[in-house]
Amino acid sequence: MALLLSAIKIALAALLGFCLLLYFRQDAMIFLGAGLPAGMLEELRRAYPGSEITLTAPDGVRLHGWYRRAESPSPAPLLIYFGGNAEDVSGMLLEEARFPGISLLLVNYRGYGLSAGKPTQRSLTRDALFLYDHFATRPEVDSERIMAMGRSLGTCVAVELAAQRQVARLVLISPFESLRALAKELYPWFPVGPFLRHPFDIIERAPAIKAPLLAVIAGRDRIVPPAHSRRLVAAWGGKTEILELPGADHNEVGPQPEFWNTIAPFLAQGRKNP
Repeated sequence: MALLLSAIKIALAALLGFCLLLYFRQDAMIFLGAGLPAGMLEELRRAYPGSEITLTAPDGVRLHGWYRRAESPSPAPLLIYFGGNAEDVSGMLLEEARFPGISLLLVNYRGYGLSAGKPTQRSLTRDALFLYDHFATRPEVDSERIMAMGRSLGTCVAVELAAQRQVARLVLISPFESLRALAKELYPWFPVGPFLRHPFDIIERAPAIKAPLLAVIAGRDRIVPPAHSRRLVAAWGGKTEILELPGADHNEVGPQPEFWNTIAPFLAQGRKNP
């Protein structure tokens, strides 16, 4: 009996230790970060002159990114892109030709690329609202045609934005209804509820959002199982479309021919009046 009690104590101590490790490391596990190599920075500056921007958030943190203004029409629709948890959004500049007649805004999260600060659920949401408000007042931006596109973690930021501002259309790539739900599935023995600092329970926002949604789902996604994406779509308050790529994993959707062939026309509809 003494050996059994000792083994139980050791197991409980190990479990507690692992839980504490997960709790204190959760920020690093959620926000992996991404740097912007100097060579890539210089290449983008040469290829897209005048597009680099630095903005100061209301709390004084400097955010770095890119703004590609559409040549016509004026005012033009604006697409704001929110990247994944290990993505420097600067790379989306290379896809600008897929958005004719739409201005493109790419700003890295705090702690990503050349942006300062520390990423949190609250700071990412506040920065998204700040970017929206800042550009919605610019004369070359059609404030009624601001669209959002997010990938993985960025889908949460896009949904938070759409819940608090008028967004004409959304594209969500590998979306999930809640980071809390994902964490519970990944760590079923861990008390996720009280310890998760960034729950991103965006399914609570979904029913009130009426903007048309295109959800891109990877059929073999091992990071965001398709069921999590479908639950968010089912709760959506507006019209929805689903592009499912059956053979793709989480990071394999972009090269699929259907990916841009579906996203580009969906966003192009945002250039038109309702």
